[in-house]
Amino acid sequence: MIKIENVHLYRNEKVILNNLDWHVQKGQHWAILGLNGSGKTTLLKVINGYIWPNNGKVQVLGETFGNTYIPTLRTRIGWVSNAMIDSFNWQDNAIEIVLSGKFGALRLFNDVSDAEIEQALSFMRQFHCEHLANKSFEHLSQGEQQRVQIARALMAEPEILILDEPCGGLDLIERENLLQKIEQIADGENCPTLIYVTHHVEEILPCFSHVLLMKDGKSVAADTREVILNEQLLSDFFGREVSLQIQQERAWLAVK
Repeated sequence: MIKIENVHLYRNEKVILNNLDWHVQKGQHWAILGLNGSGKTTLLKVINGYIWPNNGKVQVLGETFGNTYIPTLRTRIGWVSNAMIDSFNWQDNAIEIVLSGKFGALRLFNDVSDAEIEQALSFMRQFHCEHLANKSFEHLSQGEQQRVQIARALMAEPEILILDEPCGGLDLIERENLLQKIEQIADGENCPTLIYVTHHVEEILPCFSHVLLMKDGKSVAADTREVILNEQLLSDFFGREVSLQIQQERAWLAVK
């Protein structure tokens, strides 16, 4: 699904990704864990073809970058990110935002059919935001905006769904509601490969089979969640001694 090999990216003599290797196989769901500035969002931009590395090889869904048409490839990838929100027209209604995902666009320029409108409403219903369909995006709460974004990302029936810190800024209840919906996506038929980016260990749901640890643009470790969610390994990773508890199949950390 994704093959990153020896990817090196720097800007203004600053190294952002440092000889990064990462392979994602079909049937796997990955969480990417790292502190701020570790290169997580830059990696996502590389996968989506918005940033090109200085060196290395990138393959996504069998397509090799440099030998494929990136705009077409992007229609096969759903991407939910706070960085993308700023590019939306905030005066558009929520359903227009959702429908734009059908065409891989940030605004709805295409005519839509009744079937496409019903599909959009169906996804909004799934995320309990159908009642917001005719409400402008700028008047939605942050949690409502995130739910609309995920419904938008699913409109194109993507093969990969990337969730870039979707719980950022949400309160406890909104966060847990959103995480529950992500679990439902993972449990659904024909689920896309999920890539979930976070710097909070407790957001790594049981559905995520693998975890990539990133630090200073490097892959520190990439393995199954059982291997990565280890007290000693995470203490070494964060550079602080931490205690780890597993509750309801989720890991919870505290700094000692």
